[in-house]
Amino acid sequence: MSKNNSDKTSLRKKKHIELCLTDKVAFRNKSTGFENYDFIHCAVTEVEIDKINLSTKFLKKKIGYPFLISCMTGGTEEAENINAQLALVAEDLNIPIGVGSQRHAIESENMRHTYSIIRENAPSVSVLANIGAAEVVKYKDVNPFNMIASIVKADALVIHLNPVQELLQPEGTPHFTGLLNRIKKLVKELTVPVIVKEVGSGISSESAKKLLDAGVIGIDVAGAGGTSWAAVELLRSKNESELYFWDWGLPTSYCIREVAELKRKYKFSLIGSGGVSSSIAAAKALSLGADIVASARIILQELDMNGRDGAKKLIINWFDTVKKIMFLTGSSSLKEFRKNKIIRKELLY
Repeated sequence: MSKNNSDKTSLRKKKHIELCLTDKVAFRNKSTGFENYDFIHCAVTEVEIDKINLSTKFLKKKIGYPFLISCMTGGTEEAENINAQLALVAEDLNIPIGVGSQRHAIESENMRHTYSIIRENAPSVSVLANIGAAEVVKYKDVNPFNMIASIVKADALVIHLNPVQELLQPEGTPHFTGLLNRIKKLVKELTVPVIVKEVGSGISSESAKKLLDAGVIGIDVAGAGGTSWAAVELLRSKNESELYFWDWGLPTSYCIREVAELKRKYKFSLIGSGGVSSSIAAAKALSLGADIVASARIILQELDMNGRDGAKKLIINWFDTVKKIMFLTGSSSLKEFRKNKIIRKELLY
């Protein structure tokens, strides 16, 4: 890979960070759908709020909160400090963390430290390596993917699905023929397990079933309602002719509810993300069936405004509120919280 292409990737990632530090890239006319749900109040709750158990396991490790600092950045100097600070947050709270797309690490050696700093600062938590579907199709050899996993001593590799972004990105490569077969191959040959996530347009039950049949161990639905990567690329390119795609995607609440039904047949980790930007959204995602929830942009923004302590405090405060909601719904554990504790609002009237 030429240095010129590597530099272009780095510049693109820098622009992505700049845009995601603003709210310009939010969905405009489509929400997560969480506002359509309400919790079922339990007037006779006997739950001891101080004994509510939020602990769960993810990638065979017990974690402090059912929360993942989602894949964000890497491949540019600005990303190194961001990843360093986020990794310290993850280590302090004992929660998993994902790295941003490691395409740059495949193209060039000169920015690999912007990813490896995560494992250096978070030696005990689960770290997720990350690569895009276009690269999965492009590289027929498994070696590049084992290499990027080794850079961060990953516990799993996340393959991110971003067809809308690739379609609208000026440098995009919207070529995914053979993707499922490539995922099957990686599942068999990689040194770590595979998780698949969208980047903001959601994963339907049908798509999730195909991925689970391919052997992945986790699905991150990353639904519509939070950051629109279509918006990111439309703003980058100043393209006003394709604004319809700004709000393309399936609402997060719909994706979680539908994909959770597959647990009747498959064993996998369901990650709820896409517009999880408040304690209430996190609680609703968990109650709808997510094993853990994940956020990216709001954590990045909090880190930028209030530093590492601000990001830690945000996450802790979220789950203090989640505990209060669990108390009021008579849920002493996350398992109980997923059993008929939430209802669509129209059914209340």
